[in-house]
Amino acid sequence: MARRAANNPRQKPSKVCGCAPCKTKYPEAQYGDRKSRRDCIGSWQARYRDADGAQKAKNFAKKSEADAFLDSIRTSVRQGTYLDPKRGDILIADWWNLWWPAHKKGRTTTRNRKLASWKHINGKWGRRKLNSLTHMELQGWMTAEVKGHATQKKVLELLNMMLRDAVRDQRIPFNPGEHVRVTAAAPVRHPDDLKPPTREQYALVRQNLPDYYHPLVVFLEETGMRWGEATALRRCHVDLDADIVKVREVVIDDEGHLIRQAAPKTAAGFRIVPLTPEARQAVEAMIDKWHPAETESPIESGMHPEELIFRSPRSGETRKVRTEAGEKVETVIEGVLNRNNFKRVWLPAIKDAGIARQVKNAETGRTEWWPRVHDYRHALATRLHAQGVSEKDVQLVLGQKRGGRVTWLYTHGSDEALSTVRSAMQGQQVRHLSAVS
Repeated sequence: MARRAANNPRQKPSKVCGCAPCKTKYPEAQYGDRKSRRDCIGSWQARYRDADGAQKAKNFAKKSEADAFLDSIRTSVRQGTYLDPKRGDILIADWWNLWWPAHKKGRTTTRNRKLASWKHINGKWGRRKLNSLTHMELQGWMTAEVKGHATQKKVLELLNMMLRDAVRDQRIPFNPGEHVRVTAAAPVRHPDDLKPPTREQYALVRQNLPDYYHPLVVFLEETGMRWGEATALRRCHVDLDADIVKVREVVIDDEGHLIRQAAPKTAAGFRIVPLTPEARQAVEAMIDKWHPAETESPIESGMHPEELIFRSPRSGETRKVRTEAGEKVETVIEGVLNRNNFKRVWLPAIKDAGIARQVKNAETGRTEWWPRVHDYRHALATRLHAQGVSEKDVQLVLGQKRGGRVTWLYTHGSDEALSTVRSAMQGQQVRHLSAVS
């Protein structure tokens, strides 16, 4: 075993010290006159070897500080808890550039959500060093500057992922964001803002939509499929002999570009949905309109709109677009249904039907229109629930991961339920229903 150096820590000569050794090292003729002194005021250098055996050094103003540092470093090296201080001396923005390439793969929607959350973190902490973050700073920022319950949750989730990996990568000793809490209250909405339209109200909306979109909204109302699932439905996934459709993929918006994605929202999204006579007629109408190909193209091969059941009315038309070079060329419109484009006919329809109302989002402050296209799912769940369909079966049809979520999120009180409760409050005997778990 190598013998430990006797002069560790050692005092280093200083250009401003007037002791004899310092004047010898830094002559006054070159570095100027200094007042003579007996004791040296130079810094104390502590030398040590890290866990890999590499020579390191750090300077301190006092010998006692250097001795204490050496004791702690030698202990941490022996116990395997040593962290190189320089590894944590990195900007948050630079740590993101190292961290993100290892985490950017996965679902497109998840990736885009993380990128949106990173903008909040980078704007505040991007120029700060990783090992300089403190718990109170992070909590204060979360409380005062990050607005909205959902935004706080997503931003804090990403921040903790980055800091936990920094701990695992031996850059910081602990995660300062571990106990940071979301302080914004979860938004509470009035039941009127959550209750979906009735079938009669949806009939009014359908009457005010262009005829071309009638099969689409009927299909959404009868199947409860998500917008991305319905617009991704291909002819090969429809079995008219058995009156079923198979949910195998979705269409999602990737920063303005529509792309195919193999997996639905959750694993439960892979499911078989039965077709009612109305839904079957809607599918047949679109098949007669477009004659979609029955081939099953690979996800990675592109959109292949010729296989889609539901498309925009301009699918297959040609239009002129300008290239980067400024030339106009003709291109064929794929015709994949876009949610934002559909809103151009949806909003006038709900207004003309007389059921539209504006609802202010308490969390974001933005004004939204009710009803949404997504409320077709709520309406179907409520209708099935009122017909006595078990929660488990509703869960399977809607493609929810857990049944309890169907009860509190997708089912809403009906007018019949209000009448039943009112009768009970008046002392009248009512038919009792058993709960289904």
